[in-house]
Amino acid sequence: MNMWKEIEAAPADAILGLTEAFKKDANPNKVNLGVGVFKDDNGTTPILNCIKTAEVKLAETETTKGYLPIPGSPAYAANVQKLLFGADSEVISSKRAATMHTPGGTGALRTGGDLLKKFNPDAKLWVSTPTWANHKGIFTAAGFAINDYPYYNPETKDVDFEGMLAALENVPAGDIVLMHVCCHNPTGVDLIGDQWDKVVELAKAKGWTPFLDFAYQGFGDSIEEDRAAIEKFAAAGIDFLVASSFSKNFGLYNERTGALTIVTPSAEETAVALSHVKLVVRVNYSNPPAHGGLAASAVLDDAVLYEQWIGEVAEMRVRIKEMRAALVDGLAARGVKQDFSFIKEQRGMFSFSGLSNDIVAWLKENKGIYIVNGGRINVAGLTSGNIDYVCDAIAEALNA
Repeated sequence: MNMWKEIEAAPADAILGLTEAFKKDANPNKVNLGVGVFKDDNGTTPILNCIKTAEVKLAETETTKGYLPIPGSPAYAANVQKLLFGADSEVISSKRAATMHTPGGTGALRTGGDLLKKFNPDAKLWVSTPTWANHKGIFTAAGFAINDYPYYNPETKDVDFEGMLAALENVPAGDIVLMHVCCHNPTGVDLIGDQWDKVVELAKAKGWTPFLDFAYQGFGDSIEEDRAAIEKFAAAGIDFLVASSFSKNFGLYNERTGALTIVTPSAEETAVALSHVKLVVRVNYSNPPAHGGLAASAVLDDAVLYEQWIGEVAEMRVRIKEMRAALVDGLAARGVKQDFSFIKEQRGMFSFSGLSNDIVAWLKENKGIYIVNGGRINVAGLTSGNIDYVCDAIAEALNA
């Protein structure tokens, strides 16, 4: 019996499949603006200097490769919580949060999904329109029916906040609402302070569970400012979850270093939640990978390395903003009539560029420029070496 003979091959991932096609492209000028990784001005995903120093220290002092506990290192969990809530947060002092070291942010999302499905099997999960391409796949695999709530207004190039609020008003108690904390992927547009206040009030009043995806802390305004929404949810005294990642802000992409943090109204409830999420992890991956978490903790525990890390995150953030400006100004200088100035106002690595799928296909076929359908651009893929080529190509496509 040939198990796979009559089975069709699965379609390539919308984003990772684009990278596979990019690698096969023989065009010497090709540019990958699809995959969501930070690139420096040489087009390289760098190892942060603070991480290199921390890894040297680990190599010199590490004495075992034994398993970590199911939740991971307690020191790692403590450092994650300090970044999420602030070192002096009441959430930490009252022990209302429990943190699991997970295989990346994706692992955190799936672990949280499995936990929620176990105790609320009839709940639906709500995602923004649009959202990260993998969100629906992760939570569908966890068994959830997926609903959408309005988020992006293509006319104003901003958040459709009134539409979003109206939809969230009607989310049933017990359902789960997935939200991006900052640097929304794929649009690059975020809620602002008083808007988050209204969302928190609504979650508390309606009884649905917020699940916050926090993959880009430090890429918006700063490490502290980017966590403002999480602090608001924490102050509300409600149940919520946070999936966070050190892929971007520590450059630990291939170490798969993430965390799931569960927050409840009391230490007693948090202890119960922790006991059950341990069971979810045990039958999934048993124990987290150690190295990335150890390296991140080594940085966060060392005052000198911590300051170096803050500086390196700032450098990445500034480079992304500079590339946003270079793209907007470059297109304007080439006589493109369409207004792209909104790209400067977006935050984080991604931009909903406004380029149509026809333009995206033309750029790929004729110029070797790879962009995800829908026009999402990874701005960090732009460099001083390719920005003129990209601007020339987009201008040619739009002015044709």
